[in-house]
Amino acid sequence: MRIAITSEENKGLEGLVCQHFGRSPYFVVVDIEKDKIAQVETIGNPFYQKHNPGDVPAFVAERGVNALVSGGMGKRAINFFEQYGIKVATGAFGTVAQSVEKYLQGSFTVAEPCSDSVEHEASGHHH
Repeated sequence: MRIAITSEENKGLEGLVCQHFGRSPYFVVVDIEKDKIAQVETIGNPFYQKHNPGDVPAFVAERGVNALVSGGMGKRAINFFEQYGIKVATGAFGTVAQSVEKYLQGSFTVAEPCSDSVEHEASGHHH
């Protein structure tokens, strides 16, 4: 299984989870084998400064990711990820390592649009 976690920093597992996936400068991609972390790679988000709807989910999907964990994201982004067959978990905070552990323990179950994203989309701005 491959999990991508939004991150504020280029610090791998020690980076802080980014609270909004569309504004995440990095993704930490973690390969899980037998419920253990097998490999970790930090990837810069090429769409960090500017992106069209769907750019970031496509970028993540191209990396063979099965699940994405973030502090929050909008409904439209959640729908894009679901179209790629990528499970989305929101509500993450703390370090990337803590969020991976919580994900593996089943602490994240359903992705829900964050309130900022709902307001953002309602105002006509889309990320």
